[in-house]
Amino acid sequence: MSLPPEKASELKQIIHQQLIKMDVHGRIREVLAETIREELAPEHHQLSTEDLIKALRQRGIIDDVMKELKFVTDVNEKEMTSAPKPSTHFVDREPPVLKKTNIDPTRRYLYLQVLGGKAFLEHLQEPEPLPGQICSTFTLCLHFRNQRFRSKPVPCACEPDFHDGFLLEVHKDSLGDGSKMVDATAMLSICDPVHMVLIKTDTFGETTLVASYFLEWRSVLAAENGITNVAVELLGVGTESKVSVGVLNIRLEMYPQLNKTLSPEITNTQFALERQKTAEKERLFLVYAKQWWREYLQIRPTHNVRLVKIFAQDENGVNRPVCSYIRPLRAGRLLDTPRQAARFVSVLGYERAPVIGGGSGKQEQWCTLLAFLSRNKGDCEDHANLLCSLLLGFGLEAFVCVGTKAKGVPHAWVMTCGTDGTITFWESLTGHRYIHRPVNPDDPPLVEQPKPLYPYRTIGCIFNHQKFLGNCQPSDAVEVCVFDLHDESKWKSMSGEAIKSVCSPGTTSSVPPFPPLCASTIDAAITSNEIELQLRILVSEYRKDLGLSTVWDDHLSYLLSPALAAYELERTTSISAGNEEFQDAVRRGFPIHFVYRNARRAFATCLQSPFCEEIICCRGDQVRLAARVRVFTYPESACAVWIMLACKYRSVL
Repeated sequence: MSLPPEKASELKQIIHQQLIKMDVHGRIREVLAETIREELAPEHHQLSTEDLIKALRQRGIIDDVMKELKFVTDVNEKEMTSAPKPSTHFVDREPPVLKKTNIDPTRRYLYLQVLGGKAFLEHLQEPEPLPGQICSTFTLCLHFRNQRFRSKPVPCACEPDFHDGFLLEVHKDSLGDGSKMVDATAMLSICDPVHMVLIKTDTFGETTLVASYFLEWRSVLAAENGITNVAVELLGVGTESKVSVGVLNIRLEMYPQLNKTLSPEITNTQFALERQKTAEKERLFLVYAKQWWREYLQIRPTHNVRLVKIFAQDENGVNRPVCSYIRPLRAGRLLDTPRQAARFVSVLGYERAPVIGGGSGKQEQWCTLLAFLSRNKGDCEDHANLLCSLLLGFGLEAFVCVGTKAKGVPHAWVMTCGTDGTITFWESLTGHRYIHRPVNPDDPPLVEQPKPLYPYRTIGCIFNHQKFLGNCQPSDAVEVCVFDLHDESKWKSMSGEAIKSVCSPGTTSSVPPFPPLCASTIDAAITSNEIELQLRILVSEYRKDLGLSTVWDDHLSYLLSPALAAYELERTTSISAGNEEFQDAVRRGFPIHFVYRNARRAFATCLQSPFCEEIICCRGDQVRLAARVRVFTYPESACAVWIMLACKYRSVL
């Protein structure tokens, strides 16, 4: 590999500076004098280069120099001469020494190091994991200015061994910014925090949200040498949002180094002004919301029992306007259609916020998007907020609806308004779509009314990132609801300016910016094979306990593939296609759908179906079993897993 002249001279300069820094020349002179004086025999009048290198190596000086000079090598060496790469996340193999990566001199970077944790008292009695033993792990997820990072998992412990470095791009010098490198004063106006989410993964692969923290990084702008160390106390989530779960030791460093740092008084004054401005905006919005609510109740006193949700608590127990949980979100090339987006959201896991103690009360917890995506599961509100944001990104007029399902269970779903007035409901937990045709209660009894297919019973309000409307029709039943959003006798709207003051991106409000979606890291073919192999072993062991032998038919297994592909295509597009060939090849098979990749859990679910159990426990002459697993990957490493079991045997009737 040949370097261009400017790169070669730059490399020589770096090595020269490093040698001066370590005073290598002085040390070589000392070794040279010592070697001549002590180790050379009187008859030797000339010292060779080999003798000198041998002496330097014996004293460890060469090793010291090589340790200090670290070069980042790429698998494809041709890329070494290409343009500087964007910000990357790198994980260290030797925790005590955190490596550096190549940086673009036209960009400002924040190098954030996580140097261990302490006081995670819930894991005080956690035994030290044995080598190779599967144990619960902590993973730290970060988001900063449209960049996402993930630490390597570390075993859960009272003092978890976090040793990771993240290179966060603060500012890129572009044509719009001119040729001047941004200074500390300009960076002080960049108020985006570093959002940190701590996830715990247990031995079964189940994820739990441990903590969510917004790190104010700008204190480094007033630190000497552009380096500061911070002890971050993490608080719990939900009902434990006031309880400490542990402390992370964090080191912040600016690259390139700042020519001039700010005084702590300037940074503290800026933070105080921002807090004051945000608090004033939130106070004014609260005053407006109370006035709006009083007016809403004056329309009809029964409105006080309708589900009109103006504020919702996030994972940290902070009340935020519901409109701030929505923002148009574009998925780049990861999702191609709105229906594919609905399918993606539906395969993210569903889990209600945990409640301590008994009772049927629902714990409210609307997660920020990073917390939802990091643990890959959430409540119906989290799914609805994400789906609405994605549909807005696709240019649809989308709203989140808050209401109830059967038996008065609170629920949230998504609604889109077509250009022709068509109202479509999207169930974010399943991906199903329903066309809404309202029933007219004033029609004569003989007039046939449409029968609603959707599971929704009442609707209290709808909202997106710009609008909030309360349902003020005589009945809040969905089936008679008319979605003429411009009719003020049917929908009472909030001021768009009021919503914009606290919910629009770029303001100094407390609303966290949305992270971008990440591509899947799962290899669909490898994962499909792994689950299929595990499933075969489980079926064989189960049949062995029943005193039955098991013979697998690979050809029959392969014949099941088209059906599984057709099932997923139908879920994604709502179009049934390509299944005729399967029907010609196989008469009956049994498909099951999962959104997790645990073969044992899937097998237990299969046994709960009488038809599936009949296949697994099949007795007869020349019984041949078949199992096919097909994993379909989506962004954020979400998966749709289809399993089909079948059997064939010789008929003796």
